[in-house]
Amino acid sequence: MNRPDNATLAPLLANGWEMEPTRDAITKTYRFGNFIEAFGFMTRAAIWAEKWNHHPEWSNIYNRVTISLITHDTDGLTEKDVKLASKMDLLAAP
Repeated sequence: MNRPDNATLAPLLANGWEMEPTRDAITKTYRFGNFIEAFGFMTRAAIWAEKWNHHPEWSNIYNRVTISLITHDTDGLTEKDVKLASKMDLLAAP
């Protein structure tokens, strides 16, 4: 699977995703009004991650969810990461 080009990554980077400095992955922290909203987002995102068989590395502290996306099979970014990041942005939208 090919690594996405800069033009493909640009909309994600413009929307708050960042390149991880120590590996070929992207990361973002979402902030919600409270724990229930954060957990609800994680539940909705988990359904898509399972459906697409592409699972994030993530953590939740109260109203924050921090996510790292990388395709472990290739040890780097792929179109799967772009697809899931884009879906997560839609799921987190108010």
